[in-house]
Amino acid sequence: MSSESLILKIQIFIYPFFLANMSSFHSNRILLFLLVLSFFTMDNVTLASNICSTIKQPTPLISFLQQVQETAHTIYGDSNFDPKVYMDVSLKYDLAKTKDAFNKLPVSRNGSVLLHGFEEFSNKFLNKAGSDLVYHEPEDFVKEPVGFLSNVENEEVRKWALEVHLLWKNLSRRVDDGVKEQPELHTLLPLPKPMIIPGSRFIEVYYWDSYWVIRGLLVSKMFETAKSIVYNLFSLIDEYGYVLNGARAYYSNRSQPPLLSGMVLEIYKRTHDLAFVKSSLPALLKEHQFWNSGIHKVIIQDDKGCYHSLGRYYAMWNKPRPESSTIDKESALKLLNVSEKQQFYRELASAAESGWDFSTRWMRNQSDLTTLATTSILPVDLNVYILKMEHDIAFLARSIGQTRTAEHFLNASQAKRKAMNCIFWNEEKGQWLDYWLNDNNICEEVHKWEARNQNQNAFASNFIPLWIELFDSDNITVKRVMESLQRSGLLCAAGIATSLSNSGQQWDFPNGWAPLQHMIVEGLARSGSEDARSMAEDIAVKWLKTNYAAYKKTGTMHEKYDVESCGAVGGGGEYIPQTGFGWTNGVVLAFLEEFGWPQDRNIDC
Repeated sequence: MSSESLILKIQIFIYPFFLANMSSFHSNRILLFLLVLSFFTMDNVTLASNICSTIKQPTPLISFLQQVQETAHTIYGDSNFDPKVYMDVSLKYDLAKTKDAFNKLPVSRNGSVLLHGFEEFSNKFLNKAGSDLVYHEPEDFVKEPVGFLSNVENEEVRKWALEVHLLWKNLSRRVDDGVKEQPELHTLLPLPKPMIIPGSRFIEVYYWDSYWVIRGLLVSKMFETAKSIVYNLFSLIDEYGYVLNGARAYYSNRSQPPLLSGMVLEIYKRTHDLAFVKSSLPALLKEHQFWNSGIHKVIIQDDKGCYHSLGRYYAMWNKPRPESSTIDKESALKLLNVSEKQQFYRELASAAESGWDFSTRWMRNQSDLTTLATTSILPVDLNVYILKMEHDIAFLARSIGQTRTAEHFLNASQAKRKAMNCIFWNEEKGQWLDYWLNDNNICEEVHKWEARNQNQNAFASNFIPLWIELFDSDNITVKRVMESLQRSGLLCAAGIATSLSNSGQQWDFPNGWAPLQHMIVEGLARSGSEDARSMAEDIAVKWLKTNYAAYKKTGTMHEKYDVESCGAVGGGGEYIPQTGFGWTNGVVLAFLEEFGWPQDRNIDC
C-alpha cells in the first residue's frame, strides 16, 4: 500500500473519534498532525490533487448516445428539444452494430446528417425513451385507506387529496426484465424493486425526490411501496458505494442531497419494523463514509482555533453532463481555455448534485452561469442533511441495540451541530449562511474561517436547520429565526420563495419548491412554539391553496410554483415545467395530515 493511501485510511478512520471533542487542545493537535502528515508524505503529487481530480469515465453507450443527442440537436434545433430524451433511449441491437449504422448515415454537402436518414435510423435501431420501464400495479394501494386524512373535514379538499393519492398508481413503474438481461443496451439501471417516478421527463427514480415521495406514500399507508424505493437505493450503494443522482448510468458521476437515513427513519416510525432497520444500517454507514471523506470533506478552523469537518457538493466529472450535453456545451462557448471549460462542467454537475440546478446561490456573478462555483461553497442544507444522517443513524442503531454505533453517531451529530453554529450561524441576520472557501482549487487542506466569506443573500436554505431536532428544540433560536424569516422577503402570497434574485434560473425567485416548504414548515411546527406552529400552518395553507388552484386549472400537479400568485405555475431553467409530480404530491399529503383542513376553511385562492 502506498504511503498516501495508508495515511488517507488512517485519517478517515481516526477523524470521527475526535469529532466529539473538537474544542480539546490535545485532539486538535493530533488532528492537525495527521492532516499535515497527509500533505507532506506524497510522492510527486499530493493526496489533495489526487482526490480533486477524481473523474468517472463515461461508458461507450453513454458516449455514443451523446453523439446521437448532438446530431438530433443539429437537425431539430432548440425548439421543443429535450436532450435527455436521447440519453434515455435503449438499443434494439448491440452497440457495435448500432454505431456502424449511425456512422453510415447519409450527410449533406456541409456534413450534416439528413433528417430522413436520422429518423429511419432512430426507428430501426433505437427504442423510445421510457420503453424499458413498465407499469406496475402497487400491491398495497387501496382506493381510500382506512383512517386516510381523518382530520380533513372539507369535502372538496378531501376529494382532491384522494385524487392526489390516486396519482401513486399513475407514477408506479418497474424496470423491464430486458434491462436486467442486457444492461449494456440501456442507460436505465436494473433496479430490483418497483418504484415511483417523479413524472414527465423524469422517468427513473431520483434520490432526494424519493424522501418526499415516501412521506406521501406513508400518508397513503403504502408501506411496502415505500420500502421498495429504499431497497432500490440500497442496491445503488451496493453497486457504486453511494446513491446516484438518479437511476441512470449517466448519473453515476454524482449523488444528490443525502436523505436516505430520513427515509428509513420515517418508515420505521410508521411500521416499527426492526428487521428493516437492521438491514438498512450497513448501507447508511457506507453512505455516511462517502459524504464525510474524500472530495466532499472540508476541514475548517473557526475563529477560536477549533477544527470542524463539513461537507460540500463535488461531482466526479469535468465534462458536459450527458443528459444536458448540448446545453452545457453552448453555455461553455464563451470560455476559451480547456481547463476553464472542464472546471465549469464540474461546477454544473456539482450544482446538479445539490438538487438546486441552477441558482444564483452557486454563482460568483449572478448574471453569468459560467461563474458557477458550487465546489467552493460549504452549503448550509447539505450539512443539515449530514447532521440529520448522523442523528438518524444514532437513533436507528440504538433501536436495534447497537449502542456503540449509536454513541459514536450521537457524538458526531453534536460535533456537526457545533460546526454549523460556528461556521454558518450569523447572529445579526438570525440565519445560517452558506460559507465560501477562499480558493476553489485547494482541496483537503485546513481553511481558516473569515466572517466576510458568509453569503449574506437570502435563500430558503438559510432556514432549513430548523428542520432538525437539534435546532428546532431551542426556543430562543426558533424565535430569532422566525423573526428573520418574516423580515427576509422570502415569504410570499403562495409560499416561500427560493431566493430573492429573479435570474431566470429555476432555483431562484419567484419559484417555490415543495421540499423547501416542507422542511421549513415541519421544523416550525415541531418546535413546540405556538407562534411557530401558527406561522407554519399559514405557510402550509398558502402552499396547499396554490397547488389546488393550479390543479383545478391544469388537471395536473406541478414540479414547482410561482409563489407571487396563488395558482401560478413555476418556470425558468433549462427544461419546460414538468408535471406529475412525485415530491409535490408527497408534500400535499404530508401537510394535510399535519394540519388537516376544517370544514369552513375555503380552499380557493
